[in-house]
Amino acid sequence: MYDDQNVFAKILRGELPCHKVYEDEHTLAFMDIMPQVDGHTLVIPKYPAETLFDLPAELAGHLLNSVQKIGRAVKIAMQREGIVIMQLNDQSAGQTVPHLHFHIMPTSLGALSRQSHAQTMGDQMVIQQCAETIKTALDTL
Repeated sequence: MYDDQNVFAKILRGELPCHKVYEDEHTLAFMDIMPQVDGHTLVIPKYPAETLFDLPAELAGHLLNSVQKIGRAVKIAMQREGIVIMQLNDQSAGQTVPHLHFHIMPTSLGALSRQSHAQTMGDQMVIQQCAETIKTALDTL
């Protein structure tokens, strides 16, 4: 059963703020406030799906298009050749918010494995600067 009181549902309803980088009819992309690396961006569907398996197939294409678009912008903005795109399903797999989301992180898997997920609040000024840089990169695509 989908928990409509989760933090991402509240962001979608405008009850909590976010550093938004992109929004369309089906998706929202914003900065992770507990980033594992600078530029750590999240892409979520507006549909109330807890895991990838809860998302209707007809909406999956919209979500993946946004993941691709934001991934390209993060690569440009953060000047990284490679990025990690990660998606976890269920708390037992490490999912910390019960709303489907993709992590886009400009780093390597090796570097990422040495960092904790959702442990430390990021510097809001740095996060906002990264958001602005990613939005600028989106304008070039």
